Amino acid sequence: MLFLFGCAGSKYAATNKVYKNQAKGFAETIKSIPPVNQHIDSVSTDLQSFTGSVNFGIRKPNFVIIHHTAQGSLDETIKTFTLTRTAVSAHYVVSRNGKVVQMVNDYLRAQHAGVAKWGNDTDLNSSSIGIELDNNGDEPYSDAQIRSLLGLLGTLKKKYNIPTANFIGHADIAPKRKPDPNRFPWKVLAEKGFGLWYDQILKMPPATFDPVIALRLIGYDTSNLAAAVTAFKRHFVQTDITPTITAADKLILYNLYPKYL
Repeated sequence: MLFLFGCAGSKYAATNKVYKNQAKGFAETIKSIPPVNQHIDSVSTDLQSFTGSVNFGIRKPNFVIIHHTAQGSLDETIKTFTLTRTAVSAHYVVSRNGKVVQMVNDYLRAQHAGVAKWGNDTDLNSSSIGIELDNNGDEPYSDAQIRSLLGLLGTLKKKYNIPTANFIGHADIAPKRKPDPNRFPWKVLAEKGFGLWYDQILKMPPATFDPVIALRLIGYDTSNLAAAVTAFKRHFVQTDITPTITAADKLILYNLYPKYL
């Protein structure tokens, strides 16, 4: 069962008010005809007016990025995400006991990915939903937490038609900077349809197989190959996260990369 807690009590009344005012400002910007700050100088172009089309909709997320908070408690994470000076946020936080707190509307851009790249996408904040797991980075994830996460992922996948391959981790999109979510049960998620995994029986790759190209085709930024290899192994190997591609890693890569094509 999925529990959503909006933190609407007096403890967060001030930050909820700020959220409401900012959302109201965005709504006014969207309603404006012509759009605010989007006017193109008619002297240099042929655009001289605005006529609203009837065929449009809200932009929807195409990825889910999973993080661990690297903090000690749910309250500590919420505080971090309600301080302007931190400049970070996430759409959802899943606590150790399974409670889920939504902090940003799904249709709005949360600031969780930072400098990141997956395939050709270099603005993951604009194309994804960020989910933070209440975890210090070294502890196991509780059964209650994973159950709630799976429930949340199921809702998001169905609502936004998010592709199975597009449930990934912060380390996957920012391998040079981030290790999260560390020691995470990716195989369990893949078995439920959230992310991909390799087959139990693996075929030997040919001598011409290039694992670096395979990493790139999956989505990894290989500009720093050692970081990309570590991120890949953190996700799919876990028992070994050294920045070296082994024969076993090649087996996994050869089986895995066609699933992303």
